[in-house]
Amino acid sequence: MTRNEEVQAKLEKVRAYIGEANLDAMILTTRANFAWLTAGGSSHVDLGSATGVGWLVVTPDSQMLACDNIEAGRFVEEELKELPFEVHSQEWHEEDRAAMVAALAPGSVGADTPLAFAEDVSDGFNRLRWRLMEPEIERYRAVAAAASEAIAQTGREIEPGMTEHEIAALLMRRTFAAGAQPVVALIAADERAFKYRHPIPTDLVLERHVMVVLGASKYGLGVYITRMVHFGEPPAEIRDKHRACCHVDACFNLESRPGAGVSDIFRHGMAAYEESGFAREWRLHHQGGATGYAPREYKATLNSKETVLEAQAFAWNPSIAGTKSEDTIIATADGPEFLSEPAGWPVLEVSYEGTTLQRPDILVR
Repeated sequence: MTRNEEVQAKLEKVRAYIGEANLDAMILTTRANFAWLTAGGSSHVDLGSATGVGWLVVTPDSQMLACDNIEAGRFVEEELKELPFEVHSQEWHEEDRAAMVAALAPGSVGADTPLAFAEDVSDGFNRLRWRLMEPEIERYRAVAAAASEAIAQTGREIEPGMTEHEIAALLMRRTFAAGAQPVVALIAADERAFKYRHPIPTDLVLERHVMVVLGASKYGLGVYITRMVHFGEPPAEIRDKHRACCHVDACFNLESRPGAGVSDIFRHGMAAYEESGFAREWRLHHQGGATGYAPREYKATLNSKETVLEAQAFAWNPSIAGTKSEDTIIATADGPEFLSEPAGWPVLEVSYEGTTLQRPDILVR
């Protein structure tokens, strides 16, 4: 399937949605939906922004891009290329995006973000991107391979005496060098790994134990990975916690079968925590959930109404104070396909319901 064929198939989905929702047009403002509909295009300038500098406008018989004159050339030459989008731009100092879109798509308009002149239909519309097509999975594999190698190289290169900021800088450099963009870089050295589940890097100096968390994105697809490094043989407490964490990780991933209820998966995960002797740890951090074009399309809970789709991406991240296990998978009828892999990292074999998985162990330096 060519990129253009993939885009045409997705445009058919968007137009079907427009008809079902009784809309005259759909506006896609988010980076996630831009990447999805354009088969991997980028619409951002600010790395931290959720919305892009170009908006896609789809009607029953046309597809257009609205932007300013600063961005128009790059969109045409680098992001859209052979794709069948008509580009409309205004001078940056005169731009009135609302007026431009109103002229391109009069009538009842839906949008994937709150806009004064459109109906926010993001909850329903974003589901169109959850089940991945084979070309998307192929791109995802490439992103995951780059991210796996970037975090593995970082783990092998960090040294005691480095600050968390220095470790994060190394991780981000490795990720950029691999052609992806770091969207999450969390580092927890020593005592911070036992205190915080979202450890934004600080000037704390690494002594022996460190958790490295990477979110890497390319083509709009996000890969999420956590790895643990210890200098010298880890204490038995850390070893035991990591094995227990990997057992819970195996539970979440193996239970993620197409058709499975997400609330049921979460319930199994809770039981795995209890079996491992850490019954309350799940309360201290979310356990992850569906991913893909958004860091988490949704976070799993006991009240989740969703079911797992064939070819849907998930990133589960069970944690026990001091350790965490996380990789990104595709749910298939034959079991999880792990996109991110150990990449030269030591592995730990854990079993769940008669199935054994190899999960990343603590790298001892």
